[in-house]
Amino acid sequence: MKKIILDCDPGMDDSMAIVMAAKSPDLALLAVTTVNGNYPVEVTSKNARKVLEMLGRTDIPVAKGMASPLVRDVPKDPFTHGADGQAENFLPEPTIPLSDLSASELIIRLVKQNPGEVHLIVTGPMTNIALAMKMDPSIKENIASIIAISGSFGLNEYAFLNATGDTPQSEWNVYVDPEAADIVYQSGVPLVALGLDVATHFSVNFSVETIDLFKRSEKREASFLAQAIRFVEGRGFEAYCTIIDCMAVAYAIDPTLVETFKGRVGIETKDGLTLGMTVLDRRHHHVWEHLPLVEIGKQADHQRFLDLLTQLVLA
Repeated sequence: MKKIILDCDPGMDDSMAIVMAAKSPDLALLAVTTVNGNYPVEVTSKNARKVLEMLGRTDIPVAKGMASPLVRDVPKDPFTHGADGQAENFLPEPTIPLSDLSASELIIRLVKQNPGEVHLIVTGPMTNIALAMKMDPSIKENIASIIAISGSFGLNEYAFLNATGDTPQSEWNVYVDPEAADIVYQSGVPLVALGLDVATHFSVNFSVETIDLFKRSEKREASFLAQAIRFVEGRGFEAYCTIIDCMAVAYAIDPTLVETFKGRVGIETKDGLTLGMTVLDRRHHHVWEHLPLVEIGKQADHQRFLDLLTQLVLA
């Protein structure tokens, strides 16, 4: 069983990522850590606890993380997840308390308690991870891997058609805190970057029959997803918006779902047209060898991904 920490900014798709991680028999969810991203950290911390209470998993600690990027102001997300940040599911207010530790402190503690065993699944800005690495650099050699919804690499039309950041070719998580992403990408920790090339592909869409299964299920998490799909479709978007972050959890469960390749990537931290871009150097010659080498999602078996997600939601 793979030990994981899920660092997230719920958000409806982060909420579904929590559902997948908490329900998978192949993962041991040690903690959920929250960060500013889709919504302020007070909201994301509340939403994470709402989901865990919905699942009856009050044994999993939730630690509140950074309320802002490392050096920047908080940007406004052009996409909305609804009045509650969860596609207007309006789950009950949580009763479980937050951890006494901050997100970065809890990450450091759990990594040190389980050296070489903890995989960080990152579905929001990388602020908490970067801060933990700055607070205690020794954890870098003890993190098994980082699996992140991160970047947009121009491998297909979806990378840019569905850009989620607020510059033309950026992805939201990197755009919010490019300095944090730069620290994590350059950390030397094995990093799998699942960009918009695979995570916002239009093939990530449920059949009418599957959506009907969610509607008819007595599982609250199935009803949650059905409502999220109604919410995004009512605003002119497609169902992939509800489960973008689930791709990282699915990869942790079964890496064969995504074909990857190694590439050298730089994070653009300068203000302007390209802020937050993940620049992939694919040249045959004169490659910038100083750029960090990371694993990049090239293409995914989206049907197997949807089947896995559906199985866990309905389990």
